[in-house]
Amino acid sequence: MARPDAPTSFAARWAALANLPPFLAMVWAASPSLTMAMVVLRLSRALLPVAMLWIGKLVIDEVVRLLALAQHPDSLTAWWHSGLADHLIWLISAELIVALASDVLGRLVSYTDSLLQEKLIISLSIRLMDHAADLDLSSFEDAGFQDRLDRARRQTMGRIPLVGQIMQQLQDSITVVSFGAGLIAYNPWLVLLLAVALVPTLIGQMHFNAALYEMNWRRAPERRQRDYLRMIGATAETAKEVKIFGLNRFLRDRYLDLAERFLAENRAISRRQMVVLSLLTGIGTLCYYGAYLWIIGNTLTGQLSLGDLAFLSGSFLRLRGLIESMLGSFSNMASQALYLDDLYRFLEEEPAIASSAKPLDVPIPISQGITFENVGFRYPGSERWAVRGLSFHLRAHETVALVGENGAGKTTIVKLLARLYEPTEGRILLDGHDLRDYDLDQLRAAIGVIFQDFVRYAMTAADNIATGRIEKHDDRLRIEAAARRSLADQVIARLPNGYDQMVGKRFARGVELSGGEWQKLAIARAYMRDAQVLVLDEPTAALDARAEFEVFQRFKELSSTRTALLISHRFSSVRMANRIIVLENGKVEASGTHEELIAANGRYRELFELQAQGYR
Repeated sequence: MARPDAPTSFAARWAALANLPPFLAMVWAASPSLTMAMVVLRLSRALLPVAMLWIGKLVIDEVVRLLALAQHPDSLTAWWHSGLADHLIWLISAELIVALASDVLGRLVSYTDSLLQEKLIISLSIRLMDHAADLDLSSFEDAGFQDRLDRARRQTMGRIPLVGQIMQQLQDSITVVSFGAGLIAYNPWLVLLLAVALVPTLIGQMHFNAALYEMNWRRAPERRQRDYLRMIGATAETAKEVKIFGLNRFLRDRYLDLAERFLAENRAISRRQMVVLSLLTGIGTLCYYGAYLWIIGNTLTGQLSLGDLAFLSGSFLRLRGLIESMLGSFSNMASQALYLDDLYRFLEEEPAIASSAKPLDVPIPISQGITFENVGFRYPGSERWAVRGLSFHLRAHETVALVGENGAGKTTIVKLLARLYEPTEGRILLDGHDLRDYDLDQLRAAIGVIFQDFVRYAMTAADNIATGRIEKHDDRLRIEAAARRSLADQVIARLPNGYDQMVGKRFARGVELSGGEWQKLAIARAYMRDAQVLVLDEPTAALDARAEFEVFQRFKELSSTRTALLISHRFSSVRMANRIIVLENGKVEASGTHEELIAANGRYRELFELQAQGYR
């Protein structure tokens, strides 16, 4: 669900902190042991600064006491042998131990924090991928969804530092409480003065963080355009056309225009932030020196010792830095929490297409076939019907070819059959039951589809084929059998490392394939799937005439025991089907064998003869 606008009010920003507990739950789920270790280490380290400063106070007071003795040794050796410095030596030893412990704990915190963040990246990335896989295809074809997905994807990486910030906030809170207790023992007004001086800075920081978030939220569509322009301006896939058509300056200028808009708005916000926060920070500095003068004055009047002076001035200085850091961190966390809202909203999206409460098992084997009953469908946001009043029956173990001009509804039928979309009107039956009555995973497992815009995976040749039935990716015999059926084995035989060769030029040592070679790998996926219903959507568009003939001869042999649906613009290919269905404007115009449709002297014959003229 899309948000109408970004939350920019103070109340909304404060409410966004409610996103932190579920985020911590995600951190815990990523690694309970590392999370617990991090908390223990942070708590231990939190008490060390006040301990260090207190021991330093005791050292100074002890040194002052020893120097005030009427008679004291005049050399280090004499001090050592006199025993007068024993207490001082113990204090210095304790200070050394605390310092070493702080160093060791600091390293352990960094190590644990890096591991925990990596665990969280993995956990959130997997969760995002799994959730995206459950959502409907219609979501991915919606620009608003793409903006939400882009924001959510950024959060899987961009919000990871929040783990360390929360843990640091916990550590600093304990340290502040320990320092604050020391200051309160001397004068409670010191802590109050410090807090009051820094609160305006917090409010100012939160305001500007929210302004930056609102800008990023509002400009998400433009940012996607900017990133897209940067990508197509310098990628292997677009390099040829960019050079041939001289697109570099056009793409660069359009990218620069979008980038400068971002820069101008960001600069304006940052300039205001610099001025306002400088004023607020100056107030804090004045308050600090007011307290510092009180401490010095009480030391000069003898109410405080030199050790007290060192402890209080050090505590006040550390407290000011800690509280300022905590307030800034708190403000930053509030801002980060706003961004987390994008991730949560994406994870809350639910697919409209899912299995029913009590789904039926898909029959094995399919006995009656597939029936479209008065099916109508419009793509989301479109007023035009892709198909309407569509009715036909695909018998079990029959090979049917769908032909028609572009926009006739051929690919839409395939998407409806695989339940990538639901019919707007009518229904689709499998062995007499509505597709919606079946288990969705079983249904899709029973249908093997290769679309004309198949994915070219930058993986090994074996992995490219195994994607057809990925749970069998370790079954090399099945992969090789699928390659032989699609004639992809001839392509793979020419690769330096055979089935283990990385294909595509995205990664080092990858070998690029021709369009026809990629297509044979894609067709092998359909055979790898070994589904009951086999659907090929323009499977030979990139193949030459001889390769196309060989592929279809093999397809005809192998599909004799399956229900097959073939979509092709090449009429020489569809002749091998048991039956041909001619589509026009989303409806069945005619149906029959090639000979019957030629004899009928209808649209099929017209299209066939138009194509045949190109070969004369």
